Amino acid sequence: MDGIVTRNEPETEWEEFDRAFYEVKDVTGRPNEPITGAINMVSCFGDNAAAGENPDLVPIDSEGHKATRERAYFDWDYICPTHDAYREGLLEMISDCAAANDAVRLDDVGFPREDYCRCDRCKQRFAASEFDDWVAWRESIITEFVAAASERVPGRMYLTLYPDPYPGHLAERAGIDLAALRPYVDEFVVPLYDLEYGTTYWLESLARGFRSALGGSYAVDGPDPETPFSIELYAVDVDVDNLIQAAEVAGTYAKEVFFGYDAAQASAAIRRQDADQQDGKTYGSE
Repeated sequence: MDGIVTRNEPETEWEEFDRAFYEVKDVTGRPNEPITGAINMVSCFGDNAAAGENPDLVPIDSEGHKATRERAYFDWDYICPTHDAYREGLLEMISDCAAANDAVRLDDVGFPREDYCRCDRCKQRFAASEFDDWVAWRESIITEFVAAASERVPGRMYLTLYPDPYPGHLAERAGIDLAALRPYVDEFVVPLYDLEYGTTYWLESLARGFRSALGGSYAVDGPDPETPFSIELYAVDVDVDNLIQAAEVAGTYAKEVFFGYDAAQASAAIRRQDADQQDGKTYGSE
């Protein structure tokens, strides 16, 4: 099955795509109205607009550095996951999305990086919590948010993961506890983005790692993960043959493959792939 991730509503109706994700709010903070014909997608704690309007929303580390795109390795501005008013606004938005389409995808869920957030609110709540371990406390914050969101989503709930399957990394980086989230998530989505996909060995390694991290076997003929995962590829200006190659590798390990932000290129890859398969041509993983 092939899907598209898009900000353009008409592209959600293209017949080449079995599934479409429509960005109701992206990391810029730009809002759109949810639609009925696609899985509405919400960037939760990535929000340039909100951070710009209210700097107090932005997480800080132990040295007072703000998690904004002005710093190295930050592509957008983050919002602290413990800010109650912002969380309530997100949950209302998720409810609106679920009212339009009962499946919803949550994107950018988690703390921005290790050592965040050390704002006064986070320090006070950690001190008052039942936890002695900072990482475990952060995991509880994210799990509580995802659990609250799942109560508002009657259908399938998707959750995007940062593309690092190495044991412990998601917990230490973002506060993501995969085992704790499984009861609330129907499918994880892992974006594995590249501008060319000229080689695919790294893609295969990450895909195998996520199969193992989610409780399955990294071997393609082994048991599937307890909670399935799909892989999202970047399609913008990527050579069609390279995109097909990447999709074949990703599809070997993941439940589904989605394409991001270039419906025309994704459509061309799908049509070419279908035609080649009908002609008996296959693509390997190298």
